Amino acid sequence: MAVFAEEVNLAGYTTLRLGGPARRFVEATTEAELVAAVREADEAGQDVLVLGGGSNLVVSDDGFPGTVVRVGTRGTDCRPGEGDTVLVRVQAGEDWDPFVARCVADGLAGVECLSGIPGRVGATPIQNVGAYGQDVGETIVEVRAYDRRSGAIVALDRDACRFTYRHSVFKGDDRYVVLDVTYALREAEESQPVAYAELARRLGVRPGERVTLKEARDAVLELRRGKGMVLDAADPDTRSAGSFFTNPVLDAVQLADLERRVAERLGPDAEFPRYPEAGGRVKTSAAWLIDRAGFTKGHALGPARISTKHTLALTNPGDGGTRDLLALAREVREGVRAAFGVELVNEPVLVGVTL
Repeated sequence: MAVFAEEVNLAGYTTLRLGGPARRFVEATTEAELVAAVREADEAGQDVLVLGGGSNLVVSDDGFPGTVVRVGTRGTDCRPGEGDTVLVRVQAGEDWDPFVARCVADGLAGVECLSGIPGRVGATPIQNVGAYGQDVGETIVEVRAYDRRSGAIVALDRDACRFTYRHSVFKGDDRYVVLDVTYALREAEESQPVAYAELARRLGVRPGERVTLKEARDAVLELRRGKGMVLDAADPDTRSAGSFFTNPVLDAVQLADLERRVAERLGPDAEFPRYPEAGGRVKTSAAWLIDRAGFTKGHALGPARISTKHTLALTNPGDGGTRDLLALAREVREGVRAAFGVELVNEPVLVGVTL
């Protein structure tokens, strides 16, 4: 049976340890409870916030005036796919990194470079979670969801999910409540080809080569720990929502403007990271822009600060509030815009606040 409570402080359910009280809080441990809780709140005309691991949320200090439904569903099942693939269906409330660890231990390739990411499985398709050259959109074949508009449970295939860089049909629209996700993983002892240069260097291989699944996972965890991106109660740098800004994707006009501004600010021979994207666009590094705009690791504004380990993470190391974190985010965003003309976009979901 679902557990109900009132005036639950949401700071205890987010990795930032920020957020005020939820007027009504429901813990759903089965699919039926999850659907019923959301449907009941909708029929009562209440605002609804579906909560997983809280690793990608920035919640207002005032809390949430409606119903928070926390997804606690559990369960994983496997069936043969085509060729050497295995279809792994995972309930939305399963914790993500333990699932990745099981895949690595069971010889299933396709998510090994997504090790160490906090949160739950149901959140992964929403922002097309990715890191170190992999993203879940490469392996997801189906997402089952409750469609709040029709009141039906629906299945969306990969095309219907419309995955792009850190985006999907689920992001920015609360129509769908993810119930479970099916991944097509390859039976193999070796990883997918290592696509990310930093990871390849750490592994001592060339991009495109393969390593064992365990080697890939261990190297990713080592890199993420070095950036404060693996949750650790003893490390205040991990009190974050991960990367706060997405890497900007620029069209030709925006790229030319950035080239001009970099040359003016850093000299005619200065280079900046650039990676080709579809449609002739180019992705650059938000961390590079933040650092070159003068916001270095450990930069603080009041009680909020940039991580001492990773420029992209904004942290709550002490007793600050959401308003303090957002003040720092605005300072960084406006500083990058002034220096380089690039508009940084927040990656975490903002609840009851705006940037």
